[in-house]
Amino acid sequence: MANTPQAKKRIRRNDRRAEVNGNRVGRIRTFIKKVESAIAAGDKGAATTALAAAQPELARGVAKGVFHKNTASRKFARLTKAVTALG
Repeated sequence: MANTPQAKKRIRRNDRRAEVNGNRVGRIRTFIKKVESAIAAGDKGAATTALAAAQPELARGVAKGVFHKNTASRKFARLTKAVTALG
């Protein structure tokens, strides 16, 4: 249990940051799912549009520290490859 004022403050801060970061990750997942559902439906136009919207969200996740840059790069590359394969 935290005894010092600083440790108590860090616990409060960590709880707030965990909530914010969880919301960020959930938002990014939603954008990725939109791309994946468009790919599953075979709609290249919708998939391309959704991919264009997902890319800045992934980049923002990296900038905010909720995703590693290689993770975001891998996800974007795989989604791009899948969208391109929809001919």
